[in-house]
Amino acid sequence: MKFWKRIWRSAARKTKNDPAGGSQPLSKSLAVNLARVRTILGENSDIDIREFSIGKRQQVAGFLVLVDGLVDKSIVNDNILQPLLTSARLVEPDGFPPGKRVFQQVKESILAVGHLEEVYTMDEVLDGILSGDTAIFLDGNEAAFIAGTRGWESRGVQESVVEMAVRGPREGFTETLRTNTSLLRRKIKNVNLRVENMLVGKQTRTTVCLLYIKGIAGNKVVEEVRRRLEHIETDAVLDSGVLVEFIEDAPFSPLPTVYLSERPDTVASKLLEGRVALLIEGSPTAMTVPTVFMEFMISSEDYYSRPIYATITRWLRAISLLATLFAPALYVAAVTFHQEMIPVELLLRMAGAREGVPFPAVLEVLIMGIIFEILREAGIRMPRPIGQAVSIVGALILGEAASRAGMVSNPVIIVAAFTGITLFAISSPELSFSLVAFRVFFVFLAATFGLFGIVTGALFTLVYMVSLRSFGVPYLSPLAPIILSDLKDTLIRAPWWAMLLRPHFTGGQNPARQRFLLRPRPPAKK
Repeated sequence: MKFWKRIWRSAARKTKNDPAGGSQPLSKSLAVNLARVRTILGENSDIDIREFSIGKRQQVAGFLVLVDGLVDKSIVNDNILQPLLTSARLVEPDGFPPGKRVFQQVKESILAVGHLEEVYTMDEVLDGILSGDTAIFLDGNEAAFIAGTRGWESRGVQESVVEMAVRGPREGFTETLRTNTSLLRRKIKNVNLRVENMLVGKQTRTTVCLLYIKGIAGNKVVEEVRRRLEHIETDAVLDSGVLVEFIEDAPFSPLPTVYLSERPDTVASKLLEGRVALLIEGSPTAMTVPTVFMEFMISSEDYYSRPIYATITRWLRAISLLATLFAPALYVAAVTFHQEMIPVELLLRMAGAREGVPFPAVLEVLIMGIIFEILREAGIRMPRPIGQAVSIVGALILGEAASRAGMVSNPVIIVAAFTGITLFAISSPELSFSLVAFRVFFVFLAATFGLFGIVTGALFTLVYMVSLRSFGVPYLSPLAPIILSDLKDTLIRAPWWAMLLRPHFTGGQNPARQRFLLRPRPPAKK
């Protein structure tokens, strides 16, 4: 206990004390500000400090600071340095009286950049510099300019590799935050779309962008998301997966309670339903909350296909979910405890296939499951052309070799292959990984208690899912509790003209999505 108290006090002391003095206000003395900047940033080859003088007689001194590689040098040279070194010097001395008016003159008439902000503390200056902006100091002023000059190399907009779709937009998020927000702005041309930036991580100072539509998203959800982000005190947040663990309701749950997506159209549709989205600088994955279980059974392609086809596809995914969960467990239970449930001819063939196999059925299933997961992991980590060959050829060769060697029986290979194929039918990768853990759980219950164990485990799992919450929203909503108006977009996909209301569980302020009587009809006969 004393050890943990000592760690807690040390962390609190480090948070309270700022050795760099970054939170101190800026000084009116240019020399003091320059010395503080050099001391805090240190000797770095990518930190550029450029001193200059303003006015025809060079009576006002100044300097600018930037990080080479994070700024667009053309903006710095053409829109900042050139006006300061040429246009500003043509002004007569009377045009530059000392004091505050110098600062205003530069702001209003000299600097030709779109984003220009006045800051008064060293913390704000450092955040701007390390984010790719340029800081400009002038002598005799306790404020500095932060000019928007971000322009680093980045990956272009490409199709999402994780969320593939036959129909629909091909755009995917990138690692650049402003590119991602612009993709959403292009889809939601609404003045009520709010984009708020927050810095998370004491060392990384990662920009996290909170997005919601004012008047549609629930105020309580927005405030709760903002509160959880402000509560985070850690060194680094490098990806959305790190942030998820700090804000989700059930951090130890095997089921995902935060929805992740790389598709702008998916995130835009959830914003229009009243949810809140989070984008992170350096991550191509967006998060949306609150999240319910049915979201992981729905693909963005469902909304671009005909309702009947989308509904059938969702049923197939539901069947695949049940199959990948219970197929191995049912096989183990039937072979171990309930042979009378198997037809006699099939039972004789299975007994013949298992003749000479030294392992029980549960161990066979676990061995094949582990082999399948290893092959899947190897196929993901290796280069794409090689990975596909390894996963397919490896499965065929290992399955055939294991069968011939008598380590596993042919029925187990069929069950393992069927389980793996149905797992790939799940549209969400996060849910797919969770299902593997539940599958092993049901296999052990089947090996111990047979069908009784499977039914009991399924009931406990269902009760556990009912108890889960995502930002206060029941995880199985709108199925438990039942919300009739929201059932139109669960295991069935109603036509667009029939989805009159937004989901009730998001707590939105504006439930109406569209007006009534939009169903198309043939023209009246004359």
